[in-house]
Amino acid sequence: MTTPTPNTKAALLSKVVEHVDITGHDARPVIDAMRKMSFTSRDTARAADILSMAIEDDACSVWITLAGSTSAGGCMHVWRDMLKFGMADVVVATGAAIIDMDFFEALGFQHYQAQGDVDDRDLRALLIDRIYDTYIDEEELQACDHAIKTIADGLEPRPYSSREFIGEIGRWLASGKAKKSASLIQTAFEEACPIFCPAFTDSSAGFGLVKHQVERIGAKQPYVSIDSVADFRELTDVKIAAGTTGLFMVGGGVPKNFAQDTVVCAEILGLEAEMHKYAVQITVADVRDGACSSSTLKEACSWGKVDVTHEQMVFAEATTVVPLIVSDAYHRASWKRRRKRRWSELFGAAAA
Repeated sequence: MTTPTPNTKAALLSKVVEHVDITGHDARPVIDAMRKMSFTSRDTARAADILSMAIEDDACSVWITLAGSTSAGGCMHVWRDMLKFGMADVVVATGAAIIDMDFFEALGFQHYQAQGDVDDRDLRALLIDRIYDTYIDEEELQACDHAIKTIADGLEPRPYSSREFIGEIGRWLASGKAKKSASLIQTAFEEACPIFCPAFTDSSAGFGLVKHQVERIGAKQPYVSIDSVADFRELTDVKIAAGTTGLFMVGGGVPKNFAQDTVVCAEILGLEAEMHKYAVQITVADVRDGACSSSTLKEACSWGKVDVTHEQMVFAEATTVVPLIVSDAYHRASWKRRRKRRWSELFGAAAA
């Protein structure tokens, strides 16, 4: 292992990840061409068609589920713009996607492209965290942890759903604290689109909230906590109110299952909720091991979660196909005639 020089960190953190702009690239000709092809190209085109169908269906509420690191990899503005332009109404994501990536950049920090083959022990010595070929400054990430603590310290000490707590983060950013405007969190707050993170504390939010609780417990004071059951109840409330729904899913795991399980939860409550009518999943997971991240949408139908009339699995690395699919939907412009749902108002949460 080589000894890092004083300037190595600056050199490694020099090439910023730039987020793709779906409004600046018209993917319709590419998708139209893919529709006449085979293999993953044709699957991608059909996924684009299903997303457009969900957006065009006036009765349908579109939900995004996010697992993995596409936000750090350059798709962060795709998700933001889907909310901004009314192409989607709900986000269900990992805590990392929302806090370590989006909130992190809202604080003025950035993600960086990796610079060649670097020993991970050297990265550790330099306090650089790596996500595949993307770097994050660990010292800046710790500043993100402390910002979460600051927000928690200013709230009424009681349990919050992740949707409610993330809404408070959006309010904090919109009050003038944001260094980067129009983050996903702030846009969701302003558009009254709820963001749910069913495993919220598996992120910088967890570190900040633990520090908040430790200090409050030490001072014998009440503290903020996250109520994961409330998350499930609230998203099920959204499903029941929405009726017809469509899922645009990146990766699998907890966000995917959480969104799909709302249909079953409504049934357990003795209420009617139709299966998700439209569903697209983009994943590289193998289906043969039975893992929840790799279960197919047809398999989900057996559980009563997803209808298979309009469903498409796309086995591809998400950053390669998501910009094409969403740009296609944006430029077909059916979102201009679509009614924004503003589901946060279902819980009495008003936008700025």
